[in-house]
Amino acid sequence: MSVERVLLKEELTALREKLNQHLRQTNEPNPLQSLLQQLYPDTSERAVLLAQLDDLKQCLDSFRPFHPQQVENLLEALTVKYTYESNRIEGNSLTLSETRQVLDHGLTIGGKPLKDHLEATNHHQAIGFLQRLVKQKEPLTERILLEIHAIILNGIDRENAGFYRRMNVHIAGSIHICPNHLKVPELMEDYFSFYTKTKSTKAKSQWHPVELASAMHLRLVTIHPFIDGNGRCARLIMNLILMQNGFPITIISANPRERNAYYDALEQSHSQDNHDDFTLLIGRCVKEGFFRYLDTLAINGEPSEEEKGRHFFRRLQEVLP
Repeated sequence: MSVERVLLKEELTALREKLNQHLRQTNEPNPLQSLLQQLYPDTSERAVLLAQLDDLKQCLDSFRPFHPQQVENLLEALTVKYTYESNRIEGNSLTLSETRQVLDHGLTIGGKPLKDHLEATNHHQAIGFLQRLVKQKEPLTERILLEIHAIILNGIDRENAGFYRRMNVHIAGSIHICPNHLKVPELMEDYFSFYTKTKSTKAKSQWHPVELASAMHLRLVTIHPFIDGNGRCARLIMNLILMQNGFPITIISANPRERNAYYDALEQSHSQDNHDDFTLLIGRCVKEGFFRYLDTLAINGEPSEEEKGRHFFRRLQEVLP
């Protein structure tokens, strides 16, 4: 082992011990996330938030390759929570605990509609589909979107699953007027054309992955190409783009305050053609996703993992007491 590597290992060992000591001494419920919040404070400046996310990605990347068991356990928990939150936004009545029982044990929850059970299992399958796409480096295409939609509505609406709407629709509680159904195919062609041009290395201005994921999310719900499942599909497409670029699964909470902020940002984008608030909201959710991953990866007793996390621990020492 080279001298440089020995010194690096000693440095990281000392930083890990300093963090462990802090975790043992504090009474905070989420001490590591509190430290990360100090290091990456809330901001309303788009450029600052995107810079924070880039640095957090460096922190996450410094732990690669991830320990398989850690990632498996984390992804299992996140997929259940993501399924619960995304469906809850759309009115699903299953609690987080009930969602876990349905997904982990195939249980039927008494008094809850069959549709709510199908929404849970379908969304879980859709996340698995995304993970396979990321692993196989499949690009986003119209076929992929329609497959995702077919999974989301499987067993719920067979006639419309995987097909664009063939009638006009209205969004309850929104001033947004959805395009005429006759325009949907052309608008979706433009949707994927925008994605392809933006992803091109020859594009005049490179979009940040979070900006692109946010824009694709917003554009899809604006077109509202499906009879049902538009919100869930938009959030899945957003996560596909994020995951393809090495970002964590991102969850938009269904808690009343966060859900209202989500809908307000969407409404502002529709009514004022101002997308800043929506991009900021998505960016903050991405940051929370990084915090969840780093909270899991930072403490690892495996000897083979001792040299991981260099960027993360060096950044963290700025706020460690």
